[in-house]
Amino acid sequence: MNIRWKLGAVLAAAAVIAPLAATGTAHADRGGAGDVRKLVKEVRGHNVKLHLHALNLIARLNGNTRVDGSRGFELSRDYVAKLLRLAGYRVTVQPFEFESEDYKVKPTFERVSPDPKQYVLPLDFYPAFGSAEGTFTGKLQPVDLVIPPGAAPNTSTSGCEPADFAGFTAGNWALLQRGSCNFSVKVANAVAAGAAGAVIFNEGQPGRDGIVIPDLGGPASIPVVGAEYLVGEELAKAPGGATVRFSFDSETEVKQYKSVNVLAETRGGRKDNVVMVGGHLDSVADGPGINDNGSGVGAVLETALRLAKYKPANAVRFAFWGGEEFGLLGAEHYVASLSEQEKAGIGLYLNFDMVASPNYIYAVYDGDDSDGVGAGPGPTGSAQIEKDFEAFYRSRGLPFRGTDFDGRSDYGPFIASGIASGGLFTGAEGRKTAQEAALFGGTAGGRYDPCYHQACDDIRNVNDTALDVNADAIATLTGTYAFDAAKLDAIHEPGKPHEAPVTLMTRASLHRPQPVMS
Repeated sequence: MNIRWKLGAVLAAAAVIAPLAATGTAHADRGGAGDVRKLVKEVRGHNVKLHLHALNLIARLNGNTRVDGSRGFELSRDYVAKLLRLAGYRVTVQPFEFESEDYKVKPTFERVSPDPKQYVLPLDFYPAFGSAEGTFTGKLQPVDLVIPPGAAPNTSTSGCEPADFAGFTAGNWALLQRGSCNFSVKVANAVAAGAAGAVIFNEGQPGRDGIVIPDLGGPASIPVVGAEYLVGEELAKAPGGATVRFSFDSETEVKQYKSVNVLAETRGGRKDNVVMVGGHLDSVADGPGINDNGSGVGAVLETALRLAKYKPANAVRFAFWGGEEFGLLGAEHYVASLSEQEKAGIGLYLNFDMVASPNYIYAVYDGDDSDGVGAGPGPTGSAQIEKDFEAFYRSRGLPFRGTDFDGRSDYGPFIASGIASGGLFTGAEGRKTAQEAALFGGTAGGRYDPCYHQACDDIRNVNDTALDVNADAIATLTGTYAFDAAKLDAIHEPGKPHEAPVTLMTRASLHRPQPVMS
């Protein structure tokens, strides 16, 4: 079947959904649990998946991407905005511009032998800040590694002492492990021992097993690569020793981008305590972004279309953000554009970014910091949002766990303004633990989303069960806060100014990786 015909068929079918969702007798009981149940029943996973098919085909016809500034993003914007207008919403397209700096030539890192393997930037590796530039090939030699890792942080002293390099073969690459001393010390000792390059991988304990990006404190005379723990372990265990190739040019270019936020608000409901529900519309340049974040877009969009025929007690504003992959820029622009009175009129914000990861977990943002590792609680009211999500999963007999507000998605600017926030997450580049596999099923040690920020994040990269369950969760909480004025007022008093939290998270993004010194 011709792909353009298929896209037309999907868009036509989806366009039918909106007016159908908005037809019929409007429900006017305003607040009954019955309305929530009706809404949830109407938000079907099949229809959510239809939106994902549309976004996938849009990307396939436009360079396999929906990144800001691309035709794929523009058509994604038009798709969402058209359906919301057909459903009867007041739709605003808010433009903004930004610039972003990126490598002119993307760095590469590969295992040449044994069993050639290409590693993925920025999931598996990242160039150290200060690495020498060029294309290099070398054989790795492990240096005082601790595999498996110890039970506590900093059990590895790999490369921290010149004695660690006793017997090191000059001209080899040093395979080093994070722990105990600064990366600059490890590299200086490696250079003194005659190393031609270095790979530094993470230590391996929970919280220190993801990608590490070494900051060497200045230029090094050898190439240096940072890697996640499992990459280092794999290289260390290669039969006969691994040979690697690394290509790096630090030259970057600044590009100008134009993007938009799509905002759709119900025509009815109180305007002094608005329910905001959102997710980001853009993908990365390297892929179509169907789990990240077509899954959130599809579930939020379908909830909006089904909500259209109801008469909510509180106005609901749905947001589809641009610029998220470049640093939460769309949400940041929107919040910065609000007056203090307009901010005070927002009751809460619910964020949905990656809700159908293939190797999923059901993670709820930790509003009270009872489950996290130090990011701090959300603003007042966030704890109640967390409890309401947890109640949904309990009602289905499903497991769940908390996840930190770590600043990596569009709730960030709302939290910084003191607006109660919550949401769901099924995992990104991280790896599922054995405990999580026992709880949720799936593959222990595998990435939650093995196609995160890659070309393979297409329609095949979503878990239909997680998508269906989380679409129901989104509909449940959106309906609860839309229909029940008292429920929302308990989270935020209408029109009351928000108070920014004492502890603000650091904005984080794998698109803008943060180096560390040790």
